[in-house]
This record gives sequence, structure tokens and C-alpha cells, in this order.
Amino acid sequence: MLRAVEPLEQAIAARAGTAAPLAVRDLTVAYHRKPVLWNVDFTAPAGGRIAIVGPNGAGKSTFIKAVLGLVPRVGGEVLVFGKPVESQRRAIGYVPQRESVDWDFPTSAVDVVAMGLYGRLGWCRPVRRRHLEEARAQLDRVGMADFADRQIGQLSGGQQQRVFLARALAQDAQLYLMDEPFAGVDAATERAIIDVLRELERAGRTVICVHHDLQTVPEYFDHVLLLNLRRIAAGPVKEAFTEANLQRAYGGRLAPPELVAAVRG
Repeated sequence: MLRAVEPLEQAIAARAGTAAPLAVRDLTVAYHRKPVLWNVDFTAPAGGRIAIVGPNGAGKSTFIKAVLGLVPRVGGEVLVFGKPVESQRRAIGYVPQRESVDWDFPTSAVDVVAMGLYGRLGWCRPVRRRHLEEARAQLDRVGMADFADRQIGQLSGGQQQRVFLARALAQDAQLYLMDEPFAGVDAATERAIIDVLRELERAGRTVICVHHDLQTVPEYFDHVLLLNLRRIAAGPVKEAFTEANLQRAYGGRLAPPELVAAVRG
């Protein structure tokens, strides 16, 4: 049962008369009866770049997957622009963890990106030349135009990540969920990704990323959600990404130099 008292962010959104890109209430997820997330409330601001931060095993990736329905929820409600997430699939773009993808699947980079168009085309509709041209244009946005016809498994890790980012862009979504898009990529790919995130923000899109590098949070993101089984803190980086909240999220395991470097950015 939903609690009678609204979280502060949702109350503000309601008074403003706008539906938040993502509103999560009482989200609970368990694996083998062991809670992974417990009664998490979170409302994403419109047009923001939001980092989900926390220690390993804190439930960050699970949060993304539970929002998308990729793992079952024990309880809670997920709304996307004020409607149940199940009815808003076309509004969401998703970039999974690179480790979760079968890179041996025999397909080219441009074909992978074209898969992002299926929500608009319909699964049984043929991919035509104009659709492939659009896919190539998205590859060009992430600096991968020269690799469009390369088999996906032949690309480097950073190149593969750019291809999946291009696929998400092809979806032309309003809300993007990205599971560690910066993990294991080279410096050039990292710059390309953050450039795209900033471009999406300027276009009014909302981007939520699971992120592991504390030192780049202040530079790359404007809002943060700190998780460790429960919601520890959420809000603008300058307000929520504090030494005290980081120590709470990481169980006091961060050394003072790590905290200073992270908070200063």
C-alpha cells in the first residue's frame, strides 16, 4: 500500500502541474527472499543528468532494471511522465551494461543501432534504406560512422559502448536509463559519452546513469541518487553529494582523501 505522505520531490512536481520523467514510490526488490532494494522513493527532475551512486551490491543496476521491468518488483510503483511504466516503453531509451551483451552475435554496428528504431517501426516492419541512413547518422553523432559495417564483436569495448549509445539515441526517447556507460571505456569514448549526455540535457531529455567514479560526479552530473539498499540521499549534487551522505552510503568505508577528492570534483 502506498504511503499517504508524498516525498518532497513528488509534492513539488505535483504543485508545479508537471509529471516527472520518472517517479518511483516504495520500490522493493528481493533476490531469493533477500532484499536488494527496500522502499526506495525517487523523483527525477526534468531535463537533468542524474547519477546513481553507491557501493558494490547497493542495488544501483537493480534499480534501473526494476524500473524497466527486467527484474520483478516485490512492491512499489513506477511512473514515467505520470503513467505506469508499462505503457511508456517508447518514451524510454536504455543502455545496458556492456558485460550483459552477447558480443558474438553476428550483426553489424549499423544493424544494432537500427534496432533502436523498432519502437517506431514495429517489430514486423522491414528496415528500409532511410532507416539505415538514420542509424548511420546516430553512429556519426558518437564518432562511429567509419565502423558502421563492422561486426559488433570486432569492436573495442569503448566502440561497443558508443554503438549502444547510438542505439539509444535512435530511439529518440524522453528518458534515458544507462547502466554504467563509462565503465571500462577509453578517455576518447568517455568524452564522447559526456558530450552526448550534455546534448540530451540541452534538448530537454532526462538521463539517469549508474555511475561508479565518485570524482567525476560533480563534473558530469547535476543531480545524484545515493543508494545502499535504501535511498540514502537525493537531490542536486551541491546539496546531496556531501561527505556525510557518502559516508552513510558507503558504510564509513571511504578514506578522507577519497571523500575530499569526490566532493571537490
